[in-house]
Amino acid sequence: MTLSAAERNRPRWRSEDPLLGWVGAVCLAGLAFFLRRWHLGTPHAFSFDETYYAKDAWSLLNHGYVRGYVEDADKTILNGDVTGLWQDGPSMIVHPEVGKWLIAGGIELFGMEPSGWRFASALVGALMVLVMCRFVRRVTGSTVLGLVAGLLLSIDGLHLVLSRLALLDIFLAFFLLCGVHCVVADRQWLRERLASGRHSRALGLWRPWLLLGGVAFGLACGTKWSAAYTLAAFGLLAWLWSAGARRAFGQRRPLLRSLVLDGLPAFVALVGVAAATYVASWTGWLVHAEAYEQAFSNTQYTSYGGGEQWPTATEPDAEGLGEVRQSLRSLWSYHQDVYTFHSHFLDDSTHVYASRPSTWLVMGRPVGVDAQTDIRPGTQGCEAPSDSSCIRQVLLIGNPVIWWGGCLAMVASLLLWVGARDWRHGVAVVGLASTWLPWFLYDDRPIFFFYAITCLPFLVLSLALAMGHLIGTTDMPTPRRTFGVVVAGSYTVLALVAFAWFWPIWTDALLTKSEWDARIWFQRWI
Repeated sequence: MTLSAAERNRPRWRSEDPLLGWVGAVCLAGLAFFLRRWHLGTPHAFSFDETYYAKDAWSLLNHGYVRGYVEDADKTILNGDVTGLWQDGPSMIVHPEVGKWLIAGGIELFGMEPSGWRFASALVGALMVLVMCRFVRRVTGSTVLGLVAGLLLSIDGLHLVLSRLALLDIFLAFFLLCGVHCVVADRQWLRERLASGRHSRALGLWRPWLLLGGVAFGLACGTKWSAAYTLAAFGLLAWLWSAGARRAFGQRRPLLRSLVLDGLPAFVALVGVAAATYVASWTGWLVHAEAYEQAFSNTQYTSYGGGEQWPTATEPDAEGLGEVRQSLRSLWSYHQDVYTFHSHFLDDSTHVYASRPSTWLVMGRPVGVDAQTDIRPGTQGCEAPSDSSCIRQVLLIGNPVIWWGGCLAMVASLLLWVGARDWRHGVAVVGLASTWLPWFLYDDRPIFFFYAITCLPFLVLSLALAMGHLIGTTDMPTPRRTFGVVVAGSYTVLALVAFAWFWPIWTDALLTKSEWDARIWFQRWI
């Protein structure tokens, strides 16, 4: 087979080797899963908001909807007993159900214990590393950069700890990354067809990557509503990309043509499918809507809605399609109550680990999810001096090398997107903006650094792009390439060293007080 000139001149380090790319990505994901599965049941406790999500997941699994539970249920569950803890009436949950259904899957496999309710997070965290490798490979065209990006994601502390806790944010980050990956894949799919002369006039509803992206974004919104911002941002970006593609291939009035011929079908494929997926994720709730309607006919359940009953609470039960419509109306009322809770009932609350979004990217205020701060010498293996003590801690904090380096890389991405119009950097900038900036609207209520896990893939993408620019596009042994390889390699090694250094405070390992102090670099990290 004769290679084209472009293929002959393509750098070997950027060439696509399907076997190397996939095997490397799967191996990295396997390593990530091993690190996240290691002593997953430690600490043997409900850490932070696990107390809500694990019990909600068990209720979904066993009752089909979330029921309330008795006080002090945590202690009984940790002692291995789950009987007699759940009440008959439904519970007012304030987040959608997709993440809790995933947690329920781990409980079904391994039981109602810490390793059971954390298993889904560990699995999804490892799968996110796999997707990260392929995502960066697709954006950069480099198998090596894709694998480096997957490695960086796998050794970040925030990603590691959230993959070892039954919280919702790791699922949200995973589905968002999948959705953005699909939108980028659709960009390439569309340009290939325009280049070959297909779909030159119209594209139609068949946009397979956007359809998959719609499913992914729907699942993300079904985990936390904040995913809607990223869906909107990349939906708009997909339309602008299609207009740019039509302009590049010489079509007249590309913006208008793209709006009519691409924009409407793309909206259906992406937003419409996402909406349908979101509603479908509430199937368990809809099947048991009658239980909620009966409960919310009682004013003790209506405080979040301002004391008002749902219209469906006093209506007679319908049948057939009427029952479906009634259940959907009840779900809408439920969403109104949840929105009221988020927008009004949290405004005056406080939390010791709350932080402002302006500090997130530099890790100004991490979150302590579990700690034993006064382990005396001679107990639990503590070998501290007699006048000191040992500490076990799980701290939700990132790898400083990755986060601080990612901030610098993102500045370069912004300049290169605006100045050089490099669409790849646009993915990083839009991804960060859509996952980070919306939180500034809510900085008057308790919000936490670990919400920024959705920003992390875009910081890593920006780092990978920066490495690519440093290394260059040639395999020839030039000074620039040597410099770039040394800088990129040194940075990756430094991130690995930081990972090993902070590992104990991410995994509840035993440290003396002096060893712990050496890892807490700033007062606000306490």
